[in-house]
Amino acid sequence: MLFGSPEWQAIKTKASQENNWFIPEFIDHASRNIAQSFLKKDILENWANIYQLQATNSEPRTVGIVMAGNIPLVGFHDFLCVFISGHKAVIKLSSKDRTLLKHLVDKLGEWDKEVKELVQFADLLKGCEVYIATGSNNSYRYFDYYFSKYPHIIRRNKTSVAVLNGKETKEELERLADDVYLYFGLGCRNVTKIYAPVKYDFLAMLTAFKKYNYLVDHHKFKNNYDYNLALQILNKKYYMTNLSLLLLEEPSIFSPIAQLNYEFYNNKKELYSKLESMDDVQCIIGKDFIPFGQTQNPAIDDYADGVDTMKFLTSL
Repeated sequence: MLFGSPEWQAIKTKASQENNWFIPEFIDHASRNIAQSFLKKDILENWANIYQLQATNSEPRTVGIVMAGNIPLVGFHDFLCVFISGHKAVIKLSSKDRTLLKHLVDKLGEWDKEVKELVQFADLLKGCEVYIATGSNNSYRYFDYYFSKYPHIIRRNKTSVAVLNGKETKEELERLADDVYLYFGLGCRNVTKIYAPVKYDFLAMLTAFKKYNYLVDHHKFKNNYDYNLALQILNKKYYMTNLSLLLLEEPSIFSPIAQLNYEFYNNKKELYSKLESMDDVQCIIGKDFIPFGQTQNPAIDDYADGVDTMKFLTSL
């Protein structure tokens, strides 16, 4: 299997050296989800059948893809959509993730030389007819300016939140830890804010989260934890911690690395209505939403921002 080969192990090491946030454990998690949730034969066939894909695309377009690099292989799904729909992909890799996808595409090219005609990598996207771009809020404005006259999908910063009801089991809280800590919290599907009922006791949650306390051995994560801790102490703000995460009562749904915001709620119905209307929320986790522990295991039809990439590509 490709993901278990010595060659892949060497590629993981290279990617980790180029970007210290890409520890082998998290690369394994990303690649395992791709293998299990995207690349199985029956999953691909069922997915393709939904869009009534033909054996060949009679009118292929050249699709420029600007990829993010916040978590390992985050742009793989966009590549897969373009590839499966029969269009030609020109990919601009993030400087933070230049190795992993390039290796996988090169491997496909070894197996089938036609892949080299269908997928190319470039530092500048020129001559493309369609664009898919993912980036920060600042780059979103840049992308919107340059790509607005072409068919496009443009994505910006988003994050995810969790709603607790106070009756969660230890196992559910441990799975919630995965939603918070995986990829050091750098993904848009990572939970960065908790909504809890008034008088909620966070002790059980912080205890369950200790399964990830080993991450403080990672120097970049520890530096962020120490910096944010110093800020709270200097500002004399109330905080809670399990020694790997700071828990603060803050209104923002976005939180810094090694910090998790929380807010109390009284009315569940009002909270649900508020969350479902927020443009910056990628995923909502909880008993009535996505199950705990599943945010970083997206299915092949879990499209970013709720925009069906395959429908967009097949309707060009």
